[in-house]
Amino acid sequence: MRLILLGPPGSGKGTQAQRLVARYGIVQLSTGEMLRAAVAAQTPVGVKAQHIMAAGGLVPDEIVVGIISDRLDQPDAAKGFILDGFPRTVPQAEALDELLKKKRIKLDAVIELRVNESALLQRVETRVAEMRARGEDVRADDTPEVLTNRLASYRSQTEPLIHYYSERRKLLTVDGMMTIEAVTLEIDRILSAIGAVEEAKAAKKAGAKRTAKLAKKAGPGMVAKKTAKKAAKPAAGKTAKKAAKGTRTAKKTAKKAAKGSRKASKGAKKSARKALAGSRARAVGKTRKTAKKVTKKRAKA
Repeated sequence: MRLILLGPPGSGKGTQAQRLVARYGIVQLSTGEMLRAAVAAQTPVGVKAQHIMAAGGLVPDEIVVGIISDRLDQPDAAKGFILDGFPRTVPQAEALDELLKKKRIKLDAVIELRVNESALLQRVETRVAEMRARGEDVRADDTPEVLTNRLASYRSQTEPLIHYYSERRKLLTVDGMMTIEAVTLEIDRILSAIGAVEEAKAAKKAGAKRTAKLAKKAGPGMVAKKTAKKAAKPAAGKTAKKAAKGTRTAKKTAKKAAKGSRKASKGAKKSARKALAGSRARAVGKTRKTAKKVTKKRAKA
């Protein structure tokens, strides 16, 4: 998994990042820690950053991107990572996209922990009051005043990233006001869904590769035969249909002819009967006529 967690100070990004590291065996990449590690290792980018920080200046984006690039090349980042504290601005996000594109690394998701700022300030005020009531020291950066300034900085610089990643269909929003466990469960559900989609894509791609490999192994002759066979199937089907249709037509014609033959035969028989009856009637008439003549002759004699 390759992720970015977005959210204002106090939204719980650090807690959720630690849980994701433990669950997926990925690394959490903090820009601050990476800068210190690069300076300690005296890498070329780390040396540049050291000179700038020593002079009290802000480390430019290109140096930070260079440090991230070196860190992504380390073996433990191969399985996945969570970027913490970077990007903070749209230009940084664009520079990161270019870096990942060069390295052929796909960013899986940007998870935004959306919270209510008023509720966050109330949480800090309550925590500070409880710490003071117990006589504990309150950290200078853990006061409502500091949090108010950090929230204003987040809104002006980092919040535009929500629109940036939403346009690229990478943004997934989780209600950060839920309990820690509920937020963890929701993030797990989202990442499981992403994993299922990626597995399906990988399986489809693997199937296409196997098909291409088999086609290559079979050679053009075998491919041509298969293509011809596929082409022949529809043609054979059409020919068979036409032949069947012709057979049905021939049967109908034969049936009509047989019917006509029966009618003709019946007519011929009827004519023959009529002719025979007529012949008999004439014979009887002739016999009667001859008998009358004989009777007349006898009477005269």
